[in-house]
Amino acid sequence: MISVSDLGKSFGAQTLFGGVSIQFNPGNRYGLVGANGSGKTTLLRILSGEEAPSNGLVSIPKKFRLGVLKQDHFRFEEMPIVHVAMMGNRELWEAMAEKERLLHSEAAFDGERYAQLEDVIMRHQGYSLEARAAEILEGLGIPTVVHKDPLSTLSGGFKLRVLLGQVLAASPDALLLDEPTNHLDIVSIRWLEKFLDSYKGLAIVISHDHRFLDNVCTHIADVDYETVTLYPGNYTAFAAAKEAERERKEAEIEKREKQIAGHMAFVDRFRAKATKARQAQSKLKLIEKIVVGKLPQSSRRYPRFRFRQLRPSGRQALELEGVGKAYGDNVVLKDVSLKLERGDRLAIIGPNGIGKSTLLKIAVGELKPDAGKVAWGYEASPGYFSQDHSELQGGGKQSIEAWLWEAAPGEPIGFIRGHLGQVLFTGDDAEKPVRSLSGGESARLVFARLAILKRNVLVLDEPTNHLDLEAIDALVEALREYDGTLIFVSHDRWFVSQLANRIVEISPKGLNDFRGTYEEYIDRLGDDHLDADAVLLKLRRARKSQESGKKEPEPKRQNRAKALEKKRDELVVQIEAAETRVHGISEQFLDPALFGKNAQKEARKLEDEQKLLKTRIGELMAEWEKVEEELAAARANA
Repeated sequence: MISVSDLGKSFGAQTLFGGVSIQFNPGNRYGLVGANGSGKTTLLRILSGEEAPSNGLVSIPKKFRLGVLKQDHFRFEEMPIVHVAMMGNRELWEAMAEKERLLHSEAAFDGERYAQLEDVIMRHQGYSLEARAAEILEGLGIPTVVHKDPLSTLSGGFKLRVLLGQVLAASPDALLLDEPTNHLDIVSIRWLEKFLDSYKGLAIVISHDHRFLDNVCTHIADVDYETVTLYPGNYTAFAAAKEAERERKEAEIEKREKQIAGHMAFVDRFRAKATKARQAQSKLKLIEKIVVGKLPQSSRRYPRFRFRQLRPSGRQALELEGVGKAYGDNVVLKDVSLKLERGDRLAIIGPNGIGKSTLLKIAVGELKPDAGKVAWGYEASPGYFSQDHSELQGGGKQSIEAWLWEAAPGEPIGFIRGHLGQVLFTGDDAEKPVRSLSGGESARLVFARLAILKRNVLVLDEPTNHLDLEAIDALVEALREYDGTLIFVSHDRWFVSQLANRIVEISPKGLNDFRGTYEEYIDRLGDDHLDADAVLLKLRRARKSQESGKKEPEPKRQNRAKALEKKRDELVVQIEAAETRVHGISEQFLDPALFGKNAQKEARKLEDEQKLLKTRIGELMAEWEKVEEELAAARANA
């Protein structure tokens, strides 16, 4: 449990929030939402103890362990990836490391210290830590084959995945996660949702992903109006409740203003008449008693995007034929062929590193393919939004006003200022140098440029990255109204579901081109994406559909199911026996009688046996899972 009382934070004259009193309880998952700059990250840092509040108290039980997502991967560059993930629980990791040193030390063996370390490892389930960490890394898209490689071999985004894995593998009492879905693809986001759904502790998460907040959160903590307000339910429930609350307050204010206006009309009409003077005075006293509340100013600001095409393209906007691309030995695209029709709203999805962004760069001429060709259709004029905002490169000290004016040099300054105002650059903001912009500001500026250029094909690479929820809402509304053709890459499933009428998934097997909405695509898959449950469901459906064809005789199917049940039970017995022996060895480590003569040699022998048993348990578990899947499929066909 984490509780805050009368919490406040200010920077000089600017107040982020004040008077905040909330209790965050175990078993609940809180989404922390608010406009960029409202104080979400600051509040999370205060809860984690990384920053002090201006006033108020944060109360956390003494032994309550916090798991905080940080971005300090540079500290672990030379360590094996799986070891970095295992380091989240510092007490456990240090105990395991010291135990290894004792086992291989040339000095006299300290049996008493060894027993103490073994007690720490047992209490924190240390012997399952590596398996737990490996499973989490797999879920986050980092395959087992690289787990022993140094962290430095991964790209920046995947290093941050390892740090997320480090927090999750530590099994803390509370998770404090700031934008955990950044750098995750759709598959990994879905895995994280399932992880958090089964997590028994307290979780507080900052995210700009609508669907993630809907799927994960039991409560929403809204940072707005210089305070933090708690709402039950997910993000959709919160948005409806907040809007209803605002409308109720507005209606109440309007009602009281009408009452005052009615009383004042009476006073103005009859004040001069002696017979009505007393009543007029009574009305004035009534007016004095009516309190009209003042609605506070929200910190949320919605940009206004507006995209229009100057003229439509031909019926076929783009054709890719046999496109291939490799970076050294890494082949990211092979024989990709795709036709984009006028009016398509095509979403390209797939795991990170599969070549989605590369495909867009080849289409707009940012990269040359190793093979194949790109042909834009008649009158097609693409407008490109890059993931890294490369459009702004070269702007340097140039002001955002001057940079935007280059897209429409014949227009007056008022035209440029108007477009800047629509994307929330007002007053002196126009003089900001391009190089000083944040990620969200850069994105809004590039969208302002696309609005001016009036292209008939928009090519967008991860357009929601860096945008807050308000800007994402505004972008979706503008793209819905856009009358041109759209092709985009996104890991934001809500964004995809709001816009796409065609889905192309890139996988190692090639392209899966589906004409329909994202929801229809998901319905075809049987789950929110290609996780293990969906694969099993597809297997069951496929086998059911074959029943009318080559159907296995009933007795044979029953015999197969019985054989699989027998095999499963045998595996369970072997797993339990191995786990019992592992536990027995751990108990021996706690026995002071073990540490007599030749204690170090005996301890090392037991340690080696335990490691072999753990490896064997992993193999048996994998075999058991396979048998369970086959058994489920056999029963589905029964």
